[in-house]
Amino acid sequence: MSDPLQALLDSALKANSFPPTSRYYNVKTASLVTADGTMLVYLRRRFVPGSDRFTVVQQHRVAGGERLDHLAATYLGDPEQYWRLCDANDAVRPDELTETLDRRIDIALPENTTGVPGA
Repeated sequence: MSDPLQALLDSALKANSFPPTSRYYNVKTASLVTADGTMLVYLRRRFVPGSDRFTVVQQHRVAGGERLDHLAATYLGDPEQYWRLCDANDAVRPDELTETLDRRIDIALPENTTGVPGA
Protein backbone atom coordinates (compact mmCIF):
# COMPACT_ATOMS: atom_id res chain seq x y z
CA MET A 1 0.00 0.00 0.00
CA SER A 2 1.32 3.42 -0.91
CA ASP A 3 1.81 6.25 1.48
CA PRO A 4 -1.21 8.58 1.16
CA LEU A 5 0.86 11.59 2.10
CA GLN A 6 3.44 10.84 -0.59
CA ALA A 7 0.67 10.24 -3.12
CA LEU A 8 -0.83 13.57 -2.15
CA LEU A 9 2.48 15.31 -2.64
CA ASP A 10 3.10 13.52 -5.94
CA SER A 11 -0.24 14.54 -7.38
CA ALA A 12 -0.33 18.08 -6.03
CA LEU A 13 0.22 20.84 -8.56
CA LYS A 14 0.43 18.55 -11.57
CA ALA A 15 -1.09 19.82 -14.77
CA ASN A 16 -4.25 17.99 -15.75
CA SER A 17 -4.95 16.13 -18.96
CA PHE A 18 -7.49 18.51 -20.48
CA PRO A 19 -6.80 19.33 -24.15
CA PRO A 20 -5.24 22.69 -25.07
CA THR A 21 -8.62 23.96 -26.28
CA SER A 22 -10.19 23.48 -22.85
CA ARG A 23 -10.58 26.32 -20.38
CA TYR A 24 -9.13 23.93 -17.83
CA TYR A 25 -5.92 23.27 -19.75
CA ASN A 26 -2.92 23.87 -17.50
CA VAL A 27 -5.10 24.22 -14.43
CA LYS A 28 -3.30 22.37 -11.69
CA THR A 29 -4.80 19.54 -9.72
CA ALA A 30 -4.64 18.88 -6.03
CA SER A 31 -5.51 15.88 -3.91
CA LEU A 32 -7.32 15.22 -0.72
CA VAL A 33 -7.19 12.03 1.31
CA THR A 34 -10.49 11.43 3.06
CA ALA A 35 -10.87 9.91 6.52
CA ASP A 36 -11.39 6.46 4.99
CA GLY A 37 -8.17 6.74 2.97
CA THR A 38 -9.78 7.47 -0.36
CA MET A 39 -7.82 9.92 -2.43
CA LEU A 40 -9.80 12.54 -4.29
CA VAL A 41 -8.12 14.50 -7.07
CA TYR A 42 -9.69 17.80 -8.01
CA LEU A 43 -8.97 20.83 -10.14
CA ARG A 44 -7.60 23.84 -8.39
CA ARG A 45 -9.31 27.15 -8.97
CA ARG A 46 -9.00 28.64 -12.42
CA PHE A 47 -8.22 32.32 -12.26
CA VAL A 48 -9.88 34.09 -15.12
CA PRO A 49 -7.50 36.50 -16.81
CA GLY A 50 -8.52 40.14 -16.99
CA SER A 51 -9.69 41.40 -20.36
CA ASP A 52 -6.67 43.70 -20.50
CA ARG A 53 -4.54 40.63 -21.20
CA PHE A 54 -6.14 40.05 -24.59
CA THR A 55 -5.49 41.62 -27.97
CA VAL A 56 -8.81 42.65 -29.47
CA VAL A 57 -8.94 42.08 -33.22
CA GLN A 58 -12.51 43.17 -33.87
CA GLN A 59 -15.86 43.76 -32.24
CA HIS A 60 -19.27 42.27 -32.81
CA ARG A 61 -22.61 44.01 -32.18
CA VAL A 62 -25.20 41.69 -30.73
CA ALA A 63 -28.35 41.22 -32.78
CA GLY A 64 -31.60 39.58 -31.71
CA GLY A 65 -31.52 35.82 -31.25
CA GLU A 66 -27.76 35.48 -31.27
CA ARG A 67 -26.13 32.97 -28.99
CA LEU A 68 -22.60 32.95 -27.70
CA ASP A 69 -21.86 29.48 -29.04
CA HIS A 70 -22.88 30.65 -32.51
CA LEU A 71 -20.57 33.66 -32.22
CA ALA A 72 -17.75 31.39 -31.06
CA ALA A 73 -18.34 29.16 -34.08
CA THR A 74 -18.34 32.16 -36.41
CA TYR A 75 -15.30 33.97 -35.05
CA LEU A 76 -13.26 31.20 -33.40
CA GLY A 77 -14.31 28.24 -35.53
CA ASP A 78 -15.54 26.18 -32.56
CA PRO A 79 -18.77 26.72 -30.59
CA GLU A 80 -17.19 25.14 -27.51
CA GLN A 81 -14.71 28.01 -27.37
CA TYR A 82 -17.42 30.43 -26.16
CA TRP A 83 -15.54 30.69 -22.88
CA ARG A 84 -12.77 32.59 -24.70
CA LEU A 85 -15.31 35.31 -25.53
CA CYS A 86 -16.32 35.41 -21.87
CA ASP A 87 -12.71 35.76 -20.76
CA ALA A 88 -12.01 38.52 -23.28
CA ASN A 89 -15.06 40.48 -22.12
CA ASP A 90 -14.89 39.94 -18.33
CA ALA A 91 -18.17 38.02 -18.44
CA VAL A 92 -18.93 35.77 -15.51
CA ARG A 93 -22.18 34.49 -17.04
CA PRO A 94 -22.00 33.64 -20.76
CA ASP A 95 -25.58 34.80 -21.35
CA GLU A 96 -24.79 38.31 -20.19
CA LEU A 97 -22.86 38.92 -23.40
CA THR A 98 -25.86 38.39 -25.68
CA GLU A 99 -28.82 39.47 -23.55
CA THR A 100 -28.49 43.15 -24.47
CA LEU A 101 -29.10 44.06 -28.08
CA ASP A 102 -26.42 46.13 -29.78
CA ARG A 103 -23.86 45.33 -27.08
CA ARG A 104 -20.33 45.24 -28.39
CA ILE A 105 -18.41 42.04 -27.80
CA ASP A 106 -14.64 42.04 -28.16
CA ILE A 107 -13.30 39.30 -30.36
CA ALA A 108 -9.77 38.71 -29.15
CA LEU A 109 -6.77 36.55 -29.78
CA PRO A 110 -6.04 33.91 -27.13
CA GLU A 111 -4.46 35.19 -23.93
CA ASN A 112 -0.82 36.24 -24.27
CA THR A 113 -1.04 36.23 -28.06
CA THR A 114 -0.29 39.50 -29.76
CA GLY A 115 -0.50 38.53 -33.40
CA VAL A 116 1.81 39.76 -36.11
CA PRO A 117 2.63 43.49 -35.98
CA GLY A 118 1.50 45.30 -39.10
CA ALA A 119 -0.41 42.31 -40.45
